[in-house]
Amino acid sequence: MASPLVLIGFAEALSSPEVAWSLVDAGFRVATFSRKGRRSALRHSRYVTVFDITAPEVNAVAALAELHSILSSTAESRPSVLFPLDDAALWLCCEKPLPQEWLLAGPSSAGARFALDKSVQINAALNSGLQVPPTTVAETKEQILTRVSQFPVMLKPAKAVIPAETYLRKGSNWICANRQELDRALLQWDEEYLLLVQTYVTGVGIGVFGFAGARGVECWSAHRRLRMMNPHGSGSSACASRAVPENLKEPIQRMILGNGWRGLFMVELLQDHSGQYWFVEFNGRPWGSMALSRRQGLEYPAWNARLALAPDSSGQRSEPTGSEVICRNLGRELMHLLFVLRGRKSKAIEKWPSFWRSLADVLSISRRDYFYNFRADDLRVFFSDCFCTIRDQVFRRADREQKV
Repeated sequence: MASPLVLIGFAEALSSPEVAWSLVDAGFRVATFSRKGRRSALRHSRYVTVFDITAPEVNAVAALAELHSILSSTAESRPSVLFPLDDAALWLCCEKPLPQEWLLAGPSSAGARFALDKSVQINAALNSGLQVPPTTVAETKEQILTRVSQFPVMLKPAKAVIPAETYLRKGSNWICANRQELDRALLQWDEEYLLLVQTYVTGVGIGVFGFAGARGVECWSAHRRLRMMNPHGSGSSACASRAVPENLKEPIQRMILGNGWRGLFMVELLQDHSGQYWFVEFNGRPWGSMALSRRQGLEYPAWNARLALAPDSSGQRSEPTGSEVICRNLGRELMHLLFVLRGRKSKAIEKWPSFWRSLADVLSISRRDYFYNFRADDLRVFFSDCFCTIRDQVFRRADREQKV
């Protein structure tokens, strides 16, 4: 009998190659849905079938209809699994009931709200005992101006994806060191969506990962960021494994179980200079540094698909090596150098990396280093990923500059 089919998407998600390979190595057949007109590294994989749908950022109604058309046309007599990899896909997968032949490797509608609404996450984190920077939710410029009493502050959208009339969009983040920077950010925001206003906290980015299965939360792991792609604030370009701080496990477990979460998860935090951990956000879909987890024998994607098929299943991790593992994204490392050259955008960022030190760090590769999205028998994915990362960042920046 053929192995179960898992449909993952969007193919453009940073984690998509590692997720696909985790599933393939676990014996699943893998297909992916991709945004029409978008190149992705996963299109070059020998292991994956690709279906194109309209980008929900262009037309969410069409994207939803086309996704369900794919589900109907690929349905089999045995259950198949739909596995969202990014926030837009998570929104699509939970917006409409799935055909009965399909199971969702992801949350219920209530779980989707928890995964996509940052204000819900902040309340859950506070109730669970995690430290959260002072935060308010604002709809208008006046609300922000009356509530901001000191700088620097961080402004970010309250929702991971923002439904408009017929399409999805993402909001922007701003770090403001003074009133002038705040006024500029508010002009760009123009009250188009809810904002979270937070005290700006500096520190080292920490990710805590786990799997909520039949035995509760298990298979814990963590990483620390060595470099962010954009020092101003972004995902990492290089990260290293680390032990999960024991004082974080209990409150994170309370948050996960208290919200009925099942499956893989990531909790992003900042560790400040005093050692205090501050909650940033919760992610209920595969994260960018999935390569690091897999190099440690943590096959979170495969476990997530199995959980959809067998709700009583649990994660099964191999014995940890005990030594630090480092993973790097080649395209993001190169972009890191370009961002460092560009310089800081806000005076709130007091320390900016030296270009020459950054260049030396990026060029220094040791035997313990691994690369994201690298697989010897699927090499076209690795090189395409590097190209797509640089192209997307450069053109995205050019598009933003034209709109300003």
